[in-house]
Amino acid sequence: MADTQLVWKEVVIEDPDGGAIVLWPHLPCVLMPKEIRSRKIWDGLALPLSTNDFVSMKDDYDNERASPGANVEAAISSGTQFGKLLKGLRQLEVDGPHIPDPEPMRLVTHAQNARGGLPIFLIEPDISDERWVDWLSRSADMQVRISSLMSRLTSNRRWKRDSAKAVSRIQHDRVIDTEMGAASATCFSWNEEEERVIGSNLSEERDIRFASRIRGALADLRNSSVDVDGTAQPLLMVPVHQARLPSIEESILAWPEPEIIRSVE
Repeated sequence: MADTQLVWKEVVIEDPDGGAIVLWPHLPCVLMPKEIRSRKIWDGLALPLSTNDFVSMKDDYDNERASPGANVEAAISSGTQFGKLLKGLRQLEVDGPHIPDPEPMRLVTHAQNARGGLPIFLIEPDISDERWVDWLSRSADMQVRISSLMSRLTSNRRWKRDSAKAVSRIQHDRVIDTEMGAASATCFSWNEEEERVIGSNLSEERDIRFASRIRGALADLRNSSVDVDGTAQPLLMVPVHQARLPSIEESILAWPEPEIIRSVE
């Protein structure tokens, strides 16, 4: 994973059971250039969110319409790593930061309006899931360890180091200018901080679970589609943060057993 690129175009993974998964990379809280949006015609949308996250995203959308910019201001003033990300993006000439994350919100709107409504799957399990609650508990333990707390004292230095490291990984694209490249490096640094806190073992465990549920969402699309001649190959769109795409792709290609998952009502 050390030499993986930060890509701008979708990665299509053919599932051995049928259909395909479209991993489309975007930068968190940034409206992406139209030229690099996926042109795939997909049949379902899978978001790396929980039910609570999904509800919050819709609430943030309503709040943003009522008070433009208020969501971002509140997040920046929180003093969190996420607030630091937003502050960094604000200093760049990109279309952002926005809350809610504009690209997933755009895809949700499309799913709700296209072809009478396309199914939307939520990939992060809910807190009613015992396995997930156990993962969350262990993740919380990692985050409050003294070593994790102390490491935050040097986060600014690591952030700059990670941003510099990201530059050589950013894939060249004719529509990506230096400002978007800088935004990519900033988002990479934020992701590195988030992943560093919980550690590689928990990150890998989470990604395998997500991959299993993504495959499960595709299986649900296959089972629910009307396939008269047996040739239908549904496409599942999965928007992922650019920095997270390589690990999600690797986890899917490990082919974990599909987990039964249903679309939201």
